[in-house]
Amino acid sequence: MSIQSFVDYLSLEKNYAEHTITAYQKDLEVFQNYLLDEFSDGDLKAINYTQIRSWIIQLVDGGLTNRSINRKVSSLNSYYKFLIKIGDLKHSPLAKHKALKVQKKVHIPFSEEEINTVLSGAATHDFEALRNKLIVELFYSTGIRRSELINLKISDVDLAQQQIKVLGKRNKERYIPLIYTVQDTLKLYLDMRNTLKQILVPDFLFLTQKGAKIYGTLVYRIIYTYFSEVSSKVKKSPHILRHSFATHLLNHGADLNAVKELLGHSSLAATQVYTHNNIAELKKVYAKSHPRQTKV
Repeated sequence: MSIQSFVDYLSLEKNYAEHTITAYQKDLEVFQNYLLDEFSDGDLKAINYTQIRSWIIQLVDGGLTNRSINRKVSSLNSYYKFLIKIGDLKHSPLAKHKALKVQKKVHIPFSEEEINTVLSGAATHDFEALRNKLIVELFYSTGIRRSELINLKISDVDLAQQQIKVLGKRNKERYIPLIYTVQDTLKLYLDMRNTLKQILVPDFLFLTQKGAKIYGTLVYRIIYTYFSEVSSKVKKSPHILRHSFATHLLNHGADLNAVKELLGHSSLAATQVYTHNNIAELKKVYAKSHPRQTKV
């Protein structure tokens, strides 16, 4: 069974995002080339775990992080599960493989004060300034992913119902309410958007000054620029705003399941990573309020 058949499966049946499919395909092709170089045989179905392990050792020696290696092995694992599913393989050579240990990433959210400082000081005098402020507001008030924001369309905005429709991972739709401040900025932006000299992609909500669809590096640069002025945190990205959205909601008493739905997570476990700051707040309340707590 060719790699292309697996790629078609991911695209047509699993509805994976294009960049995810590309990563899977590249991992498989790199491994296949390794087999050809080391064992003179690129048949992915005719290998054993020893060969996979030798590849992993080569990746480690090459300086790749355990997290990156686990991702590559995960691509192989998905491929072998696919072969088993269609009956081309009985047992996966990765059946007894254990993932390499990785340190958990600690995402430090922006503080409420930092976000309020950015939004209160954000200019709105021209199209780009207003667009950039709206991008920050949408990230923080909805928790959407960068790719979801980039692909928002005019038709996804429903001001009458005070909500937006978001197309998440695996084409899963969800609706997120819009708070009043965002609605106000959104209305101003839509009015100014209509004054652009040319609009090359009329369906999409966020455009460049030249009327083209915005892109990932631009969105990242907008967030980094704004928060570099108010925050000393190392990581300043759209994902940190998403993290801040979830953390602040939980700190203010939001239900974990509700936050899960807003974020578009498929499992509660994925949302629980955002609870560490909430636990810290609970500890402060506990230490301050419990009648048996004694001060040292």
